[in-house]
Amino acid sequence: MSDTITNILLVGVGGQGILLASEILSEAFMQAGFDVKKSEIHGMSQRGGSVVSHVRFGREVHSPIVPEGEGDILFGFEILETYRSLPLLKKGGTVVANDLCIQPPSVLLGQEAYPDNLAGKIAALFPDFLLVDGQKMAAEAGNVRAANTVLLGAVSKRLDIADECWMKALEKMVPPRALQVNLAAFQRGRSL
Repeated sequence: MSDTITNILLVGVGGQGILLASEILSEAFMQAGFDVKKSEIHGMSQRGGSVVSHVRFGREVHSPIVPEGEGDILFGFEILETYRSLPLLKKGGTVVANDLCIQPPSVLLGQEAYPDNLAGKIAALFPDFLLVDGQKMAAEAGNVRAANTVLLGAVSKRLDIADECWMKALEKMVPPRALQVNLAAFQRGRSL
């Protein structure tokens, strides 16, 4: 095991399952034998505000916060929140983002326009970019609410963690009544 610390940021809006995804990520890394630190920042998350979760893993991790410009992977649940969080990534970082637009209050109130072509702007800055139709794939797996697990599956392919660690983490963190749908959603994401 090297001394390298991997920094992952999960961003989106409240109610998208970001905190569950960060719990599953953290558990998978612990199952693989890594030291893990996690932190969340909730901006009125109960009302659709911004949510950012930091997950860091390695042989020894001292701080749960990813320093600005040092993120390895940005895991975005909503495209505008993903775009706004790009400064947290290091040059050459990876972006996996849900192809979903949730208009913030300023747009809904007509005070601002929702930016166009965000996926194109992200791809121009970060060539290692995967845009995922999380809602569609989750619906195909049995429940649109499992979009977070579709995205988690897509991110898992970019991490060198054994399949059994992911399965154990999902089984431990996902409620039994939702486990089969989430396992199917995770596999759909891994197939990308």
